[in-house]
Amino acid sequence: MSTGFDSIEALVFDTFGTVVDWRTSIATEVAVHLHDHVPDLDAHDFADRWRAEYQPSMERVRSGERDFVRLDVLHRENLESVLVSLGVDPSSIPAEVLDAVNLAWHRLDPWPDAIAGLTRLKERFIIAPLSNANVRLALDIAKRAGIPWDALLGAEVAGAYKPDPQSYLRTAEILGLEPHQIAMVAAHNSDLAAAQALGLRTCFVRRPAEHGPGQTTDLAAEGEWDVVADDFEDLADQIG
Repeated sequence: MSTGFDSIEALVFDTFGTVVDWRTSIATEVAVHLHDHVPDLDAHDFADRWRAEYQPSMERVRSGERDFVRLDVLHRENLESVLVSLGVDPSSIPAEVLDAVNLAWHRLDPWPDAIAGLTRLKERFIIAPLSNANVRLALDIAKRAGIPWDALLGAEVAGAYKPDPQSYLRTAEILGLEPHQIAMVAAHNSDLAAAQALGLRTCFVRRPAEHGPGQTTDLAAEGEWDVVADDFEDLADQIG
């Protein structure tokens, strides 16, 4: 069991890729809803293209180019951008179909170990998402999957997208804790680096299939993280 976690009161979790398998879930929904509207649809490629718009769209908020808007808004704009890039006019698809596709992000499936591991960790720690998801998105994922969060926190609550320091610091403030009393759990080294720089403890959880069989990023811990785990059950074994 890892030492040094006696002073930790809360674990906050990245969601997309760390708690839930966004790629498989989105591809499944895209295949259902867009099959008749996008020629030669490759659902996994579409999911990858949609996700590729994620960071650039948030960067326009982080840079001050635009005011903060919730992720649902960015996802819808990004959906239309992907369609245009594939030569499809978004206006040729009924609005209710695009709405249904956009809400696919509210129906993401958890990794097989996620619920059991989180349930164990909840026995000792406050657990909450520190995600770029908006509240309703995170709430819908949690209710559908049975994720036992103690609170719903993250970008919309903090008014800032990771890795903006305020997304981490305001989350700590809302919990009434100092950063060193919180551990960030993520499958992404960059997320942990941003959290660590602000004084949070760090737990890297491997998700080698997040981006599919050809994944080349975040396959291993790339920093001096406090804990490195194979999944949430392993994390619970180490610190729970």
